Amino acid sequence: MKQTTFPKLETAWCPGCGNHQILSALKEALIALEKQPHEVLIVSGIGQAAKMPQYITTNGFCGLHGRALPAAVASKIANKNLTVIVHSGDGDSYGEGGNHLIHNIRRNVDITHFVHDNQVYGLTKGQASPTSDIGYLTDMQPNGSNIPPLNPMLLAIALGCGFVARAFSGDTEHLRAVMIDGIRHKGYALIDILQPCVSLNKVNTFQWYKDRVYKLAEDYNPENKLTAIAKAMEWGEKIPTGILYREEKPDFHDKVDYLKNGKPLLDRETDLKKISDFMQVFR
Repeated sequence: MKQTTFPKLETAWCPGCGNHQILSALKEALIALEKQPHEVLIVSGIGQAAKMPQYITTNGFCGLHGRALPAAVASKIANKNLTVIVHSGDGDSYGEGGNHLIHNIRRNVDITHFVHDNQVYGLTKGQASPTSDIGYLTDMQPNGSNIPPLNPMLLAIALGCGFVARAFSGDTEHLRAVMIDGIRHKGYALIDILQPCVSLNKVNTFQWYKDRVYKLAEDYNPENKLTAIAKAMEWGEKIPTGILYREEKPDFHDKVDYLKNGKPLLDRETDLKKISDFMQVFR
């Protein structure tokens, strides 16, 4: 097989930004999986994390704020042979894109969703995000955020997501391993990546995370939903990383015979007359 390479490209991220480690881990994961650039599609919305398609030599699609998932899901449905990966931030995924997150977990389309979670809106200059802790001070929340943070891991498990994991950008070896497992998983995979914003979030720093994150034990059973829920609720002094929950089940293509059997949609013949006749009905 031809050697996969992903050359280094200049980025606009701040020096020390956790996104650099995420990009490096992603390239290493794709190489380990022997994915060629043309076999991969990176989809994003808006934000610092969403610049990922511009910094890696795969297929890329940059969508609207919070709207990465519709494009990613449509691409996978049209071409089941494509490896589709979403990169977006906590605001993009859990705020503007929250409704898409909920219902595409339910659909269980075979995509991998990496959320760069820095607990702040990094592109729009530092307001509290859906994952900011209570009391978090910003220029927009001078008295501190008074809204309880969203727990994406707990939400995903409750919705029946088949692969729910958390990683830390400060541990690229572990992050790469979790990425590989997530991409290999058949169905919707959500990976929340704790990624400090060195410029705007002076609370949740690299040191703050290093003092708190720990890897799940080797004998941890990710197939036990009740245990996974308990781990998903851990936050504060101790934050677990790794695969919190995993369940093998039919994905979207398996449940739709027209998609499951035969060629990918984009390779099938199109009857233009039938399409024209169909469109006439709506004129």
